[in-house]
Amino acid sequence: MQVEKRVKALVEEKIADRPELFLVDVKMLPNNKLIIQVDGDEGISIQDCVAISRHVGFHLEEENTIEQAYNLEVSSPGVGEPLKLNRQYLKNIGRTVGLKLKDGKKREGKLLQVAEDSLTIEESVKEKGKKAVSVESIVPLNDIIETSVLISFK
Repeated sequence: MQVEKRVKALVEEKIADRPELFLVDVKMLPNNKLIIQVDGDEGISIQDCVAISRHVGFHLEEENTIEQAYNLEVSSPGVGEPLKLNRQYLKNIGRTVGLKLKDGKKREGKLLQVAEDSLTIEESVKEKGKKAVSVESIVPLNDIIETSVLISFK
C-alpha cells in the first residue's frame, strides 16, 4: 500500500503543471506489475505516458521503493474499463453508457448530464405493442455499481 501511495504522489507531482491531466488509478499487482492509469479531459498522449513512466520509474529506483524486480505500465484506462472519477463522466457526456445497478438491473443510454450525486441518461424505452420512445432518467450515483462507455460498431 505504501508503494501505491508513493506512486500517486509522484504522478501528481509530474502532472501538477498540466491541469487537463488527472490520475485515475494506481495498482500494484501480486505479480509485481505496477499499473498507473492517467487520463485527460481531451485524452492523453503517448508522450505524456512516457514522461510519467520515466519520472515515476526514476524516483522509485532512486529511492529503492520496490525491492524486487517489477514491470511499470502507464496508460489511459482502456475502453472496457469502468468509469471511476467525476471527470471521466464529464468527458463522456454524449456517449452511450451501460450502468450496473445495486438492485441487479442493467440500464443503458446516452449520458446527458453529470451532477454531484446523479447522472442523467436518455434511454430508449419500449412498451409492449408500442414504438420505442426516448426518456430522460436521473440515476443516483449511489445506486450504481459500475458505469462503462459502450462502443457501437454500427
